[in-house]
Amino acid sequence: MTTVSVTSLDLAALLCSRVCHDVISPVGAIVNGLEMLDSETDEDTRTVAMDLIKKSATSASARLQFCRLAFGAAGSLSAAIDTGDAENVARGLIKNDRTELRWNGTRSLLRKNTVKLLLNLSLIAASAIPRGGVVDVEFDVEGEAVRLKIEAKGTNARLPHAAAVILVGSEVETIDGHSIQPYYTALLAKDCGMIIRTAASPESIILTATPEGLESSIAQGGHVESRR
Repeated sequence: MTTVSVTSLDLAALLCSRVCHDVISPVGAIVNGLEMLDSETDEDTRTVAMDLIKKSATSASARLQFCRLAFGAAGSLSAAIDTGDAENVARGLIKNDRTELRWNGTRSLLRKNTVKLLLNLSLIAASAIPRGGVVDVEFDVEGEAVRLKIEAKGTNARLPHAAAVILVGSEVETIDGHSIQPYYTALLAKDCGMIIRTAASPESIILTATPEGLESSIAQGGHVESRR
């Protein structure tokens, strides 16, 4: 993992900034829609404003629900999370007119940080295909061992620079609002005793997380780099 040092206070502050960044756009759109309703009498314009408010409220709710599960406490420190709940929040955030989410794995109760790792890797994968495409999420549970694989397929698929650097353990000088989420993902992997690997091709990004000391049976394709 990267050697950069981030204090617990800085980690909390940066994660809060990340959440605020995620929700400020739809909340701002809601405010704009309400202002349109307040100032316009034209029915067509008011219909457009109501549509904007509804879509933005749905987006804000989906982002907050995802952030609560992916970044938040989500119950007690030792709580397990239903992967069905994780699927629901992932679909709310990732699935849209341009991106399809395919979720494959037997519904299970998994250790909280394992599910948080799955969600954070899914978010990173989705960000690799800004033009849309398909995000395939897979997890395999064998006793206490869990293997995760997320593949994003789309035009010009590319892992964000901060994620590519941090997830494979390369040194970075600082962590900021753009890199805090992959940094947090790496912390989750460390806590779970898992190693993150990445593989890339022109149309695909694959992220896997495997228990340390075990070969991944689901990692496929491309050159693989390991986080040590």
